Amino acid sequence: MTDTRSTPRHRRRKSALAAGVPLALTAAGALAYSPVFADAAESTAAAATAAAPAWATAAADGFASVNALGQNGTYGGRDGQIVTVKTLADLEKYATAAEPYVIVVAGTITMDPVGKEIKVQSDKTIVGSGTSGHIVGGGFFLGAGVHNVIIRNLTIRDAYQGVWNDKEHDFDGIQMDGAHHVWIDHNDLRHMADGLIDVRKDSTYVTVSWNKLSQDNKAFGIGWTDNVVTDITIHHNWIRETEQRNPSTDNAAHAHLYNNFLEDVAGTDIKSSYGNYSRGATRMVLENSYFQGINNPVIKDSTATIVQKGNTFVGTTGRNESGGTAFDPKSYYGYTPDATADVPSLLKSGAGPRSSIGTRAGTLAAAATTLTVAKDGSGQYSTVQAAVNAVPANNASRVVIAVKPGTYRELVKVPANKPHVTIQGTGGSRKDTVIVYNNASGTQKPDGSGTYGTGGSATVAVEADDFQARNLTISNDFDEAAHTDIAQQAVALRTAADKVLLDGVIVLGDQDTLLVDTAVKDRLGRVYMTNSYVVGNVDFIFGRATAVIDKSVITLKKRYNGTSAGYITAPSTAADRKGILIANSTVNGDVSAASFYLGRPWHAGGDATLDPQTTVRNTSLSAAIKSTPWTDMSGFSWKADRFAEYKNTGAGSGAASSERPQLTDAQAADQEVADWLGDWTPTAS
Repeated sequence: MTDTRSTPRHRRRKSALAAGVPLALTAAGALAYSPVFADAAESTAAAATAAAPAWATAAADGFASVNALGQNGTYGGRDGQIVTVKTLADLEKYATAAEPYVIVVAGTITMDPVGKEIKVQSDKTIVGSGTSGHIVGGGFFLGAGVHNVIIRNLTIRDAYQGVWNDKEHDFDGIQMDGAHHVWIDHNDLRHMADGLIDVRKDSTYVTVSWNKLSQDNKAFGIGWTDNVVTDITIHHNWIRETEQRNPSTDNAAHAHLYNNFLEDVAGTDIKSSYGNYSRGATRMVLENSYFQGINNPVIKDSTATIVQKGNTFVGTTGRNESGGTAFDPKSYYGYTPDATADVPSLLKSGAGPRSSIGTRAGTLAAAATTLTVAKDGSGQYSTVQAAVNAVPANNASRVVIAVKPGTYRELVKVPANKPHVTIQGTGGSRKDTVIVYNNASGTQKPDGSGTYGTGGSATVAVEADDFQARNLTISNDFDEAAHTDIAQQAVALRTAADKVLLDGVIVLGDQDTLLVDTAVKDRLGRVYMTNSYVVGNVDFIFGRATAVIDKSVITLKKRYNGTSAGYITAPSTAADRKGILIANSTVNGDVSAASFYLGRPWHAGGDATLDPQTTVRNTSLSAAIKSTPWTDMSGFSWKADRFAEYKNTGAGSGAASSERPQLTDAQAADQEVADWLGDWTPTAS
């Protein structure tokens, strides 16, 4: 039924909504996006320069990003002070302190005595200032229980004591014995007395990325324990002129190696004895890596496993082995490998210390873009979730996560304690930046605790108020045809927050594409979508939020088996709330005529107290819409709830009838966009 229970009240100006909201449409269906990112950055530049730079708040990807052992991801010392050190005494003072610190190494620090390894404590970021941060003659040690440590953008070198396979001097670049949640990134490690990196004694949740490892007998050892607990990600590392342990991985529960470049350089005295080695009970996934001139490039013990995918071998000799079953890294974190052919050039240009990290130049760049995401290493983060993790808890002001063009296959969650976040694609089109994953309601969780359920299947989940998404695509590409035996609801975007602005986005899926929810049943949750597309086929705009789809295109999609049948909305509105409003938009799609309903009432959990509402007004409806556009659901009649139209056009529109309620002009005056949004005026930030 129509909403006739409203009482007359003073009308506010409906034009107020337009203030600050970039409505680029001149007609629904002719969508164009005009980026406002430069304007937003310009207006906040002065404030941002005083804030912590992105390199000081950077967070890890890979296994180091996984929440476990009481630690939520790896973000180092971002909650502490930023200090600059130029002496060994100061470096040791802050690295061994109990408090969190971001420690900027600005210059060359020589260890005394030679071989000294500073005993780093938890919650530290140690970062080189551009390419000037050098640690000479020693390195760092992370002992049992030490956690949440980042070592980044440093050159760690020259503890070599003149003996090639040195059994006397355990002088490593970075050694960890029983540490967890450690990120080693963009370093240049070379010419040490023993190993460049040692991950020992059940150290776990470690990510090693974008490093140069060279001129050493032993590059990188992992394990040396009977326990099978280590989880480690090794990606985008350039390993050259090293003889062994490239890496050697012993008894690792999960070792994920991808996009690494192993190079045996012609004309040098250092020759590889082997490349990647899976030892003991290690389970290794090795993908999209490039091996050039390596002897025995991939080897494994009879008790270990290696699953190889997409690797390239040029001029290699000897053993190249695989076998057994391993694991799916995407069950633990999202990632998108680069093309194998691109790996050598990517790493030659991108591995090792960067001039933009740890410097004033890096600070200014961060002020202009806040936090940048690029999987090629040119940003502060390689995944969107890593950037979200870097946002301080309970942040008081807007944080813009600028995502460079590319496909980011990952799960993204913005938790409730991180409000005022904008995720912004920086490409020329909303199609240039894609966040995608493929969980469904019936997909089994990797820990065996059951299935994800509808809400848990979301590619992007937003639980924080005052969230914005702009100029990107959010997709769930679950393959219904391949998984007809499980529940197929597969959410692309779930919002469970108030004041959510979706501007210039594509939300793409099949069943249950866009879930507009609230944090709890009795809490208000408002969503405003404009200049956007929503694509799906069954209940693909649904939930209990107060949601507006304005000046956008709703595209109807055939089912996986080629049939045309579906429902656009499935509101689950509380009795005293506004539901879903579609206004000034277009409904179209390559589906059969008269095959789609505008909506049906979702009484979630059989809750008879709900009063679902959808209003579709001033919208062009294609011939795909049924002449009786509303239908019942799960024993609940749509006529007992709130479903109506007003002044729609197109082949799918129709005159008022008992099966097609139309608002009167007076009723329509109380069902405009501003009525849905109340005291909130969406403003792009």
